[in-house]
This record gives sequence, structure tokens and C-alpha cells, in this order.
Amino acid sequence: MMKNFKNFKYMVIAPAMALLLSGCVNEDNLVQNDPNTATETSFWKTDADALAGVNAVYANLLVDGSYMRCTQILLDGPADDSRSNSPWVSMANCGRFNTSIADPAIYGWSFECYYKGIFRANQVLTHVPEIEFEDAALKDRILGQAYFLRGLYLFHAVNLFKNVPVPLTTETFQYPQKTQEEAWAQVKADFQMAADLLPVSYNGLSGLDSGQTGRATKYAAMAYLGKAHLFTRDFASARTAFESVISSGVYSLVANYRDNFTTVNENNSESLFEVQFSREAGGVNLGWGGEPSSGWGKTSARAITYAPRDFGWTDMQPTWTLFNEFQQEATVNGDVDPRLDATIIYNKPGMMLYGQEFAVKYANSPANLNDLFWRKYQNADGQFADEYDWRSGINERLLRYADVLLMYAECLNETGATTDAYQYIQQVRTRVNLPDLATVMPNMNQSQMRDQIAHERFLEFAAEGHRYDDIKRWGWFQDATKLAMLKTRDEEFNTYQPGREYYPIPQSEMDNNPTSVQNTGY
Repeated sequence: MMKNFKNFKYMVIAPAMALLLSGCVNEDNLVQNDPNTATETSFWKTDADALAGVNAVYANLLVDGSYMRCTQILLDGPADDSRSNSPWVSMANCGRFNTSIADPAIYGWSFECYYKGIFRANQVLTHVPEIEFEDAALKDRILGQAYFLRGLYLFHAVNLFKNVPVPLTTETFQYPQKTQEEAWAQVKADFQMAADLLPVSYNGLSGLDSGQTGRATKYAAMAYLGKAHLFTRDFASARTAFESVISSGVYSLVANYRDNFTTVNENNSESLFEVQFSREAGGVNLGWGGEPSSGWGKTSARAITYAPRDFGWTDMQPTWTLFNEFQQEATVNGDVDPRLDATIIYNKPGMMLYGQEFAVKYANSPANLNDLFWRKYQNADGQFADEYDWRSGINERLLRYADVLLMYAECLNETGATTDAYQYIQQVRTRVNLPDLATVMPNMNQSQMRDQIAHERFLEFAAEGHRYDDIKRWGWFQDATKLAMLKTRDEEFNTYQPGREYYPIPQSEMDNNPTSVQNTGY
């Protein structure tokens, strides 16, 4: 399936960096630049350069440390909806709170990737204001996207690694750690600037980015601003931000829940921001770090990493807790929650995967026959035989309108409007034909509503990188009762140690930034 936004997806161009030269000869006339190679000082001249520069910030979303694979592992691994029996210890340990400082695989790659993205965004924010544009609105949009992407990369950095550097310039490569409060303040400032500069849509605009679906928009920035407020427990500010998204009337839930996790109906009415992957874009090489090039395929490795056994690596699987919780409440017709079959592949009569019947495929393997595998973000509907070509083109939906609705309901509950929260939760439930919550669980108090929202989010967003964030921001790691509950739901929590709800600061960062302090527990 061909996608929108061809110019953006096919043009992932990173502006070349000026070499940092040192030596005993200082005469300026001995320093010569290759006239055939763009440098940082020679590149930023035109609006096309500016657009290519911000495209390079987007390109960083497609690499292994980011949303090609590793960020999903860091977010899904430690949650109680996911488990890992991966033979790759670095990957399995992400879910067991046992990451080793001596081995930078996965977590260290992501840390590096986030700061590469921040550096590229800082280049745009440094140089684009100096470029003369014929179209001032295009300039604003490019700057707005740079603020948005810097905010997104920094959001991940502070959320996953706690006290982190907050670089806002390109003048040096060494920045001190900041407190979480300082880092979150910058995240919020970036998303606010993005919201002020970005359009609601790129349709109907003039300029080089006209009609390019997939770029950051005003309400994507507002929703992430709300999320940053929510994560710092500023519920009133979060409520205001989410209200602006909901009242805009731009977004709505799609009828088919599963349309959010396949190549069908990408960039749909429910999507506020998603990473654009494609089987057709770029070349055939896999993007394992380094600088993007035309030879890279712009594809995701999530599918092969999460794939059912014999169709990929099966590094991540659902928990039985998740499977069982889907069946706690029947639909109004008495059926099982349809999100179960959209989320998990399991031994059910007629269940198909990659054109084969589950029971037939695993008939001679009792362990597989009685196991659970992910369906979300898999090309499992029969159009491909397996995931071994590493070329999934399914867009990663980073932020959905369903998330906005449930986060808004949470803010209402936390600001004393528990009764008002029902209607926003029910919009998400109605899509999958669940009964009216106000009828089956009326008059909940604030504490009961908190638990209900946790349940609703658990089922709606399984394997979407939200559950670990949720239990961390809710303080469940510090709550003895909640932590004990998590251990009964997922045995991987038995190896949790205080402080390890955050990943370690990579040793390379500790070495390069001597003032850095390692996170507690490592």
C-alpha cells in the first residue's frame, strides 16, 4: 500500500556536520573545506535547506535506537502486559529491571539516539531563524516541528533515564545533568512553542510541505503538552491542554479498533502523531544506527521482534494477566472484548496467523499451542508468509485520540470531577461494544475511578508503550501494595529493585560527562 507524504518519507536527508579539527597549526588559511561537501556553515541557506534539516530530525525516529525497535522494547519490556524470554540477555533484562551498565545494547542505543535527535533539532532552531524565507508561515512550521521533535526526544530521555542533560544549543558536546523538574519544564516549553507555531493540518497550505501527512501538528503538540503535565501531576494544566484537543473537533475514534495497528487506514482520524514506515520507501539496507542514507529501507523491525514463534524472533510476548483481564467483562452481546483478538494471537478455533490456522500450525508443539503471541503491529493477516524480511511498513502510532480521552478522564477524576469522567471513558468502551460504565459501575469515588481508568488503559493500550509509563507515574513502584500486586501479575517484577524503574545512564555518558551521577540502584 502506497502512503501519503511521499516527499517526506523518501527524502530523509541529514545535513552534513562540520569537522572539528584540532592540531598544532592554527593559521586559518590552512583550513580548507571540500567544495563538494556541505558544511554546517554552508548548508543553511534556503527554505529547501531548512526543510531538509527538519526532515533529518524526523529521520532519527526511524533508526534502531528510536522507533525502529529499541524504544518499544524499553517501554513495553518492564510492563505487566508484556514478558520476554528472549535469548538476547540485553533485551530480556529490560523487562526484568536488570539492565547492565557494562552492556549498552538497546538502552544505550536509545539514549544516544534521543540526543542525536535533540542535536539535529537544535541545528534547525539555531540556523533556520537566520534564513530569509519568502513564506514566513513555512518558516514557522519548520521551527514548530523542530520544537515538537526536540520535546519528544527529551520527553523520552527524562522519562526513561531520570536526571539527564538538556542541550539547547550546538555549541558543545558536553552538558551537565539537569533535575527532572528542569528537564520536564523544557519539554513543556518545547511543546508549547510547537503548538503556537504549527498548523492544524498540512492540507490546503502553500509551500514545500503542502499536503504532507505525517508531520507534527498543533494538536499533536497540545496533546503531548498535556501528557507532560500529566506525568508531572499538574492535572489542572493537563486538563486544559486535553480540552483544547477534544473541543477542536479534529479527531475521532475509528470504527475498527484494529485499524490502528496495520497498514490499513494509517494516519486516520484517531491518529495525532505516528512514525511513518514503508515497505516501498528507500532502499533495501537495514538502518542499524549511523546516518540515514538513500540505501536504507524506511521499515520497522518491531514486527519481527514481536512476531509469533516461527514467524519472527518472539522476543516479546503478552502476559497471561493481560489475556485473562480481557475476559473479565463481556460486551453488550455477551461476547469477549474484541480487542483481545486484535491484540493477541492464541489457540482459538479459526484463529489464523500468516495464512495458517493456529491449531494446525502448532499442533505438534504443545508449548506453542498453549502460548500467547502479539497480534498488534504484526503483518499476520495473510498477506505475508512471515516477518523474516525485516520489512514491516506498519506506522507506529505514538499518540491516539483514545489516549487523549482516557488521559482527560483521569484529569477530571484527579481534579474532583469524577462523575464527568464517565462519558470520556465510555467513548472508548462503546467502540468495542462494552456496556455503559455509568450503569454497570455507577457512583464510583475518586479511588475507585483511578483503578477503573488503570484497567481501561491496560486493555486499550497493550503493547503500545503506555503501561510502564502509567505504573511509574502512578507511583506503583513505591506503593508496597501495588508492587506486590504487580509481582502476582508478572513474575518479572520479582527482580525489581528500588530505583530501577529508570534505566541507567550509559557508561559512555558517564565517561564523557564527568559530573554525571548514576541513577539509584545501579
